[in-house]
Amino acid sequence: MSDITFSEVNLDELRHLVSERALKGETVLLNMGPQHPSTHGVLRLLLELDGEIVVTCIPDVGFLHTGIEKNMEAKTFEKAAVMTDRLDYLNTTGNVLAYCMAIERLAELDVPPRAQAIRVILVELQRIASHLVWLGTHALDLAAMSVFLYCFREREAILDILEMCSGQRMMTTFFRPGGLWRDVPADFEISVRRFIRTFPVRLDQYHALLTKNPIFMDRTRNIGKISAADAIQWGLTGPSLRGSGPDYDIRKRQPYMGYEQYEFEVPTGTNGDVYDRYLVRMEEMRQSLRIVQQALDKLPYGPVRSNNRKFVPPPRAELGESMEAVIHHFKLWTEGFILPKGSVYSPIESPRGELGVYLESDGGPKPHRVHWRTPSFIHLQALPKLAKGHFVADLVGIIGSVDIVLGDSDR
Repeated sequence: MSDITFSEVNLDELRHLVSERALKGETVLLNMGPQHPSTHGVLRLLLELDGEIVVTCIPDVGFLHTGIEKNMEAKTFEKAAVMTDRLDYLNTTGNVLAYCMAIERLAELDVPPRAQAIRVILVELQRIASHLVWLGTHALDLAAMSVFLYCFREREAILDILEMCSGQRMMTTFFRPGGLWRDVPADFEISVRRFIRTFPVRLDQYHALLTKNPIFMDRTRNIGKISAADAIQWGLTGPSLRGSGPDYDIRKRQPYMGYEQYEFEVPTGTNGDVYDRYLVRMEEMRQSLRIVQQALDKLPYGPVRSNNRKFVPPPRAELGESMEAVIHHFKLWTEGFILPKGSVYSPIESPRGELGVYLESDGGPKPHRVHWRTPSFIHLQALPKLAKGHFVADLVGIIGSVDIVLGDSDR
């Protein structure tokens, strides 16, 4: 962190952001980031401090801007799917799921039951993997190094499963419009069952290390509090909202991919502080295990991609036997398929909250407009509300409790 001198800033631009005391030099303006180990990405925070107390916290985003939305509009619908992985890079399967669901709604394209179940399994495993990264880095910010190492140990098992299915650990693009790229390998069920058998014990170990730890509780309880009413007004979703009490979860309120057939609870908190948001995410990992277990137990046999040849390429096995299949495959991948005119908004429950894609078609082979509603971008605006009045040392815990991913914001 470095001091900001008044010669380096435009006071007229700051007048509506900081207090009058800052303009008089009675408080201190500090930069936190954009290269700072506790900002969880390339994020700059302009802090106004009265001693060690945060008076104002102004998030400054855009350092990681990729232009993904406009780049997607320059590609065919199918080819644009690969760019979704680069948004929230801790929720790659969830990103592409929201995008594929938007295409499927516009095209009225069916998804086979087996593909739906496998999608649910993989996005719930991805939710656990994302929460493990959050837990490990959040604990590390608060000086608990061992938890970081343990969390990444469990995350490796999930990344191995993703690699087994797609050939990639993170940027999988395994979901495609109408289903999946291919069926899962023979060892898939064995590997997933091994994980859901061992992970509850690991989760209990995390609780033993942190939940009743007096130092962790002092650093998280009554820190970064936000009421349910304020959380709703600020547009918070996911664990950041549920930590304050509301049980809003898109998987329950607007079920997709067959979530209505799975039994699971929506964890909530009461105080809306850093500690409650921690407890909510910890319980969410246990509920995700329940969903994965149920999906595995009722995993149906059958195809994993729609048979609608208007939007879906022929199976690879047909390419060596049918010239028509080769031509069809070539045209779909060079020219793309055409969606009817219209627009759709497709939301899912990501590890961070409501992730939605607005997709508009003008009747051509490329999206006319793609816009993402990402939770990290929405949640960053609430940071001044969460941080005000707390010590600057508590700011790292508050940022961690919101669980932002800057690729999710700067798109």
